[in-house]
Amino acid sequence: MRLLHTMLRVGNLDESLKFYCDVLGMKLLRRKDYPGGEFTLAFIGYGDESDNSVIELTYNWGVDKYDLGNAYGHIALGVDDIYTTCAEITKLGGKVTREPGPMKHGSTVIAFVEDPDGYKVELIQLKNQSSAANQESTEQLVNK
Repeated sequence: MRLLHTMLRVGNLDESLKFYCDVLGMKLLRRKDYPGGEFTLAFIGYGDESDNSVIELTYNWGVDKYDLGNAYGHIALGVDDIYTTCAEITKLGGKVTREPGPMKHGSTVIAFVEDPDGYKVELIQLKNQSSAANQESTEQLVNK
């Protein structure tokens, strides 16, 4: 078995595609309207579906908002430089809801961003880099 995709219901497909593709750098892999069912599916990800797990964005025509409930957690993305990534996300109009830093009760450096529907996306630092050096480079990037 292999994990194929995770599905998220979205209230505005164009805004969601803008966030995931333009801000987080994913690619639109395929999109299809289903007029009989009044919904559209868009599959996005960082690589071809044959080799990578992807996200399925489901837009039900005429529904512009969902109650996220309290069972959903987040999507997690590994990043090479979390400080620069968060600065870029902010610059591109994304919403960083937890600035980069060590997780509670641990040392892994994480941050959280939020998509247009309020879904949380966790960013996890992959490379072992000095927090001070990253913070300094982020401040230089922001001050440009």
